[in-house]
Amino acid sequence: MREWLLLAVILIPFAVAVLIPLLPFRSRNGMLLFMEAGVLLNSILVFVLLSLHPEQALTVFRFTGNLSITLKADGVGSLYAALVAALWPFAMLYSFEYMKHEHNEKSFFLFYVVTYGVTLGVAFSENILTMYFFFEMLSLITLPLVMHTRTREAILASRTYLYYMLGGAAFAFIGVIFILTYGSTSSFVAGGVLDPAGLGGRMELTEIVFVLCFLGVAVKTAVWPFSSWLPKAGVAPTPVTALLHAVAVVNTGAFAAMRVTYFSFGTKLLRSTAAQRLLMGLVLFTIVYGCSRALKETHIKRRLAWSTVSNLSYILFGIVMMTPAGLAAGLAHMLFHSVMKICSFFCAGAVMHQSGKSYIHELDGFGRKMPKVFCSFTISSFALMGVPGLCGFVSKWNLAKAALQTQDAMAVAGIAALMISALLTAIYMLTIVVRAFFPGREFEYGKLGDLKDPGWMMLLPLFVFVIAMFVFGLHSGPVIRMLEQITAGIQ
Repeated sequence: MREWLLLAVILIPFAVAVLIPLLPFRSRNGMLLFMEAGVLLNSILVFVLLSLHPEQALTVFRFTGNLSITLKADGVGSLYAALVAALWPFAMLYSFEYMKHEHNEKSFFLFYVVTYGVTLGVAFSENILTMYFFFEMLSLITLPLVMHTRTREAILASRTYLYYMLGGAAFAFIGVIFILTYGSTSSFVAGGVLDPAGLGGRMELTEIVFVLCFLGVAVKTAVWPFSSWLPKAGVAPTPVTALLHAVAVVNTGAFAAMRVTYFSFGTKLLRSTAAQRLLMGLVLFTIVYGCSRALKETHIKRRLAWSTVSNLSYILFGIVMMTPAGLAAGLAHMLFHSVMKICSFFCAGAVMHQSGKSYIHELDGFGRKMPKVFCSFTISSFALMGVPGLCGFVSKWNLAKAALQTQDAMAVAGIAALMISALLTAIYMLTIVVRAFFPGREFEYGKLGDLKDPGWMMLLPLFVFVIAMFVFGLHSGPVIRMLEQITAGIQ
């Protein structure tokens, strides 16, 4: 019976979402309470499910042979599900105040809640076909969120988003068919499902297909040259951009890249090949490229978006090392970056919500008027830079250590990319902090009017994430050991 919880936690958000436009709520607060209760209940059920450690898979629908929609909670999938379940209730709470004066609120929350269920579907996928099904459903479900404001800019951004997602789906589908054809099973198996003897003389073809499949799923992580969609998607409301950049879409791309690399194609087959070299080169270039573009950007959300482009390739860097230590370090950065970046995006959203300002040169003196928001933003900035004592340092340290352990010249050279990125991150993040707190002696604070921090529904998530950054930074040992246990033996 425990296995049925796998399906329940995916369907409950769908049920909550469908009821949003159907139930006759007497007030907006009643609707908000219903949604938060539904999401919170689902998150509790996810953690109950994970505590029960269900070992059996649940086949929801079988097409034929080994083609089925099947769910299972393994180590990597459980970790991703726990991350999503921990962050989503806070994202919902934040969105309540942010969306208070927005139009089409019910349709927004409908798709916002459904996305929760679809993301859990990706996390609990037992085989590559199931993951592909939920992976592409996520692209379609989040499309209305990107175009929510219905402005010309939002419609153009949603078109770009759709084109990139469909293109990525086509590339990824090639890998799915290859695995279904030549793999011993469609299920995710630690070490991969491809037998070199069964491939015959198709090793070069295998490398080409792997690169196409990896890049197809990595479109969601905005790896170069597929980066431009992510900053453009920033036209969506901040709860959506935080969802895209820190919780669901981009992390789903990184998670899928882990699956196809370690659980489908297998690293023993790919290590030291031209395919690995090519992907590592693209990932390291994206790390520096994303930071460079962030440095030039003057819009606060687009600057954070380019920062996300860079940081997602930190995760991919850990993946393409193709070692257990690299995978553990990539998972660590996926966890910690989610907390750091959702905090910084929520801070930016709070500023835009309270002031209507969105460009960095307009934020002079805001630190005194909005001290709680900008103190939170400062701490998230230090964490993204990799300052010791905060979680960003831990994941970057582990990435560098894993790179050294590979004894691979290209991976070791990647440490230089991490250092350059840390320097550029310090420049583009602290620029905002300095302008907010130190606008100059002659600055007239009176012209900021009655600007102030937002209400508790926006501030509570910020405080929780700040505490998490310190806890993970100062007491990361249990988390890192857990990740090492999950990745032990995955070659």
